[in-house]
Amino acid sequence: MRTVDWQNDAVQMIDQRILPGRFEVLEYRDYREIAKAITDMVVRGAPAIGAAGGFGMALAARQSPARDRDSLLIDLMQAKQVLDAARPTAVNLAWATSRVLDLAHHLVLPNADDIRSSLLVEAKRIADEDVEINRRMAMHGATLINDGDTVLHHCNTGALATVDYGTALGVIRMAHELGKRVHVLVDETRPRLQGARLTAWELKNLNIPFDLIADNAAGHFMHTGQVKAVFVGADRVAANGDTANKIGTYKLAVVAKENNVPFYVVAPTSTIDLSLPDGAHIPIEERPMAEVLNLEIDGEPVAPEGITARNPAFDVTPNRYLTAIVTENGVVRPPYVEGLRKAVKGK
Repeated sequence: MRTVDWQNDAVQMIDQRILPGRFEVLEYRDYREIAKAITDMVVRGAPAIGAAGGFGMALAARQSPARDRDSLLIDLMQAKQVLDAARPTAVNLAWATSRVLDLAHHLVLPNADDIRSSLLVEAKRIADEDVEINRRMAMHGATLINDGDTVLHHCNTGALATVDYGTALGVIRMAHELGKRVHVLVDETRPRLQGARLTAWELKNLNIPFDLIADNAAGHFMHTGQVKAVFVGADRVAANGDTANKIGTYKLAVVAKENNVPFYVVAPTSTIDLSLPDGAHIPIEERPMAEVLNLEIDGEPVAPEGITARNPAFDVTPNRYLTAIVTENGVVRPPYVEGLRKAVKGK
């Protein structure tokens, strides 16, 4: 099934907080609940968050008591503010809510119910497009993997991070489906362990060979020549190619460059934010200290009581550390400013 979907007049999401131990699907009929689900990481991954935001706007239109277009637009603008605030770094969220709101502004329809129906169609279209875009990216990216390669992957960028199929993990999946023998080293990705919990679960289900590694082991495997390429996703790419992604990505990119290992970002053009000149302008979400402090080993807390922690969810990798950025419109190589602009325009 899809990670995010519209069924039975509700938004359905796979609850990613409890995988791999349990598989549950939750239903939402209130856009405020969608926003909370995004913040609480029931759903995560930039493309999946975008689709959830689009469906959240469709729910907001349904919830609104407005009988005329202008009143409905006011309610939709308020809903967009709530949804966009759920996770500020991933640009796909604001991109999707803006797309639905822009449609509402431009529609010339006789009544509010017709607008509501059109917005739901648009939200479904965003979700459907994501799947098709991911497959196109995967085809482009699979050309970067040779038969027999071992690649390193950070966080989770598979079907769970999108509506379906995946971005960076989708590239690996496509290479596997094309018959290439590929082996994956999966970073745990602390503190929420998206690699250990989610990527390992996906790769196991896909029968793609992999080994789970501690985050701090990545440098060893690159230094000893055991990694042919690194593939990561993105939550926002600035106009110059600077890339915000899961915390720890920057460190991996620096080590990859030091060891002459190609470092590839895989991201749809909806993740490219041409309004930001560079990564210094990308907002970085800081999540609760508890995600770092509540770690236990053998049932015992690791950290002493009464201490504080810092927990940035993302970091920014400067463009000089990237080998290329894979989009649905092709592989973009340096210099990135012109290449990304063309990719966004589909040229």
